[in-house]
Amino acid sequence: MTALTVNPLWFSTRACGTIALILLTATVVIGIGSAARYAPGRAGRFEVAAVHRNTSILALIFLAIHILTALADTYVPLGWISGLIPFFAPYRTFWVGLGTLAFDLLLAVALTSAVRLRLGLRRWKKVHHLAYAAWPLAVFHGAGTGTDTRLGPQLLLYAGCVAAVIAACWWRLYTAGPGRIGARLTAAVAAGAIPVLLYAFLTAGPLAPGWSHRAGAPAGPGAIPAAAPANGGPQ
Repeated sequence: MTALTVNPLWFSTRACGTIALILLTATVVIGIGSAARYAPGRAGRFEVAAVHRNTSILALIFLAIHILTALADTYVPLGWISGLIPFFAPYRTFWVGLGTLAFDLLLAVALTSAVRLRLGLRRWKKVHHLAYAAWPLAVFHGAGTGTDTRLGPQLLLYAGCVAAVIAACWWRLYTAGPGRIGARLTAAVAAGAIPVLLYAFLTAGPLAPGWSHRAGAPAGPGAIPAAAPANGGPQ
């Protein structure tokens, strides 16, 4: 079958998920840069903060569309609970759960940002840092759930997102002043571990044979055979 016969909801889900990941990566990179009070060119800190805020809002919007189109797709009956509570999805439970957890963290950041003045700056910052934890969850969710992970452009996208965040982290560590050695070492180890873990996961998981079944693809009378993804959904 041609690509035109494939369920358009699947394309919408993947496209919105990919855009959300790109925007979330940009949000994290800008957040790391703004934490170091960096402002490119003539842009002031307020302009950088505005871009950071608007980019995060756009990421949340595309993420919401990503979830809605996935729920609307009849390939797998995910159910609304899968979009809010992690690890309840019948399809690739763990990997979909990572995406749900990332969404919950970003939603917590958005809701607390709306009441930041009442919450207090210190408490708000603690919740705001959850956005950084949501980013690796989103990366592994996309790689583990995405049925196009094996494609070269998608692999390059993941590599680009990881490289951008790692570069921002190392630049932030390089420009940081003395002090807080423990926190800086933790950040350095985390920054170095993410690409290693992602590479190991990709080679042993999505890029290895049989990933569709090992990841938790649906089985039973209503499932779509792995050899016929064009009949309504991905494999």
